[in-house]
Amino acid sequence: MYDYIIVGAGSAGCVLANRLSADPDARVLLLEAGPRDWHPFIHMPAGIAKLVNRKGVNWDYNTDAEPNLANRQLWWPRGKVLGGSSSINAMCYVRGNRRDYDEWAAQGAHGWRWDDCLPWFRQSENNPRGSSEFHGADGPLGVSDLRHHNPLSDVFLQATREAGFPQNDDFNGARQAGFGYYQVTQKDGARCSSAVAYLDPVRERKNLTILTGALVTKLKIENGRVTAVHYRHNGKPCCEGVEREVLLAGGALNSPQMLMLSGIGPADHLREHGLDVVADLPGVGANLQDHLDVCTLQRCTQNITYDRVSDVAVALNYYLFRRGPGTSNIAETGGFLRSRLAEDERPDLQFHFVPALLDDHGRQRMKGNGYTLHACQLRPYSRGRLYLKSAAPDQKIGIHANYLSDAQGRDLERLLEAVRISRDILAQPAFAPYRGEEIFPGDALTTREQLIDFIRRKAETIYHPVGTCRMGSDASAVVDPQLRVRGVDGLRVVDASVMPKLIGGNTNAPTIMIAERAAAMIRGELSLGVTEPAAAEAA
Repeated sequence: MYDYIIVGAGSAGCVLANRLSADPDARVLLLEAGPRDWHPFIHMPAGIAKLVNRKGVNWDYNTDAEPNLANRQLWWPRGKVLGGSSSINAMCYVRGNRRDYDEWAAQGAHGWRWDDCLPWFRQSENNPRGSSEFHGADGPLGVSDLRHHNPLSDVFLQATREAGFPQNDDFNGARQAGFGYYQVTQKDGARCSSAVAYLDPVRERKNLTILTGALVTKLKIENGRVTAVHYRHNGKPCCEGVEREVLLAGGALNSPQMLMLSGIGPADHLREHGLDVVADLPGVGANLQDHLDVCTLQRCTQNITYDRVSDVAVALNYYLFRRGPGTSNIAETGGFLRSRLAEDERPDLQFHFVPALLDDHGRQRMKGNGYTLHACQLRPYSRGRLYLKSAAPDQKIGIHANYLSDAQGRDLERLLEAVRISRDILAQPAFAPYRGEEIFPGDALTTREQLIDFIRRKAETIYHPVGTCRMGSDASAVVDPQLRVRGVDGLRVVDASVMPKLIGGNTNAPTIMIAERAAAMIRGELSLGVTEPAAAEAA
């Protein structure tokens, strides 16, 4: 019998395992469906390019055919390994805009204003720049400046200056807008996933059990309370009882699926699959949001991109000295911009510049040298949903992302603006010595109709699904502001699925913050509305 069972050892689950097992009297079980994070490509930052086609660390999801994206099925990679998606992502450390969190609170997520959340961002962070109003220097999560920059990254920043855009050396500081280098979740030149930051220092705790290869199949619920977790460990059926709480930390896809498989979700939909209804919560799987991304690709006339670097030389320099391109997250620079379509003072577009040709998530290698400018709309109006394809736990969840479905066309208009701005930046004088032909959208595509068609044919996810177990104070919310599932005792959801609305930036750092706050709530160290974290035991 465990006190806490955590389902999912990703960005949130590793935090929970660390913080809850800091109490020596609490028995904690952490279940992860994927393997240990042993692969060298996980830990070498530039290995991200090699992880794309590795099926063993990826859930390898695909959406339904998207009607507004030429009926394409979009690929959604999600981490299936210790550390979850923090073990396979591009490591950009971004919190979003302060108003994003104030908006959460205004929508019913009481106690989650920016001033409530900032101390917990700081608590998690170990930033070599030092402690400040906005940053922490003593937390488990390594957040650092990149050790290596491609020359084109500097060229890109020069181009943004020539285009008249401000610069910013800290997207998580006093202001978000501007262009600059991303800080990354790295320590000493290596990836610092949530598993590295939160699990590695505490693996030997006698009250913490970590099981990989453990696929949870169902929660056992008796008299309105979770009493046990059923799972398969290396193919063998298992069941463990829980005394205090079960914490779902499987992410925006797996957590709602587990709720539905356990009888928690839209009643009619559950009955369609022969599932007994424990709690009729129509919001489970609804409110799906994601950042849709459009890329502008250009050939480079000089052989200085990452397209043709020597893998052997990169690996040797990295493993011997922790230097060189192996330490790069590839998406080294970028920024946040308030376009002419923004509806408030917040930036509404985000950019990631990659000094390499990147098409179809890098799954297909392109010939020659070039560079790629990603651009995404930060606050989409369109909403999608998840649904069960069957009651079998090993059947992937159905994903209807519903991109560009906003009836007023606001999402599409902002992506058109993103393409226009991307082209403008790449056309600046700084790129003149390097500029070859435009591959995508292509020099011949100039009209509005042609660019709309391009977006529908080529836009992709930039890996930020959230919202499918929405937090709030209204009856339709899946979890309350303390992340407790409505109608079931002893059960919380702690991951990106609880975000009421997608934040304006990358989602890994906010997910870690959510888990830090959840652990403090569970241990009785935080009451909502208190802005300073209780003294948590350092990992």
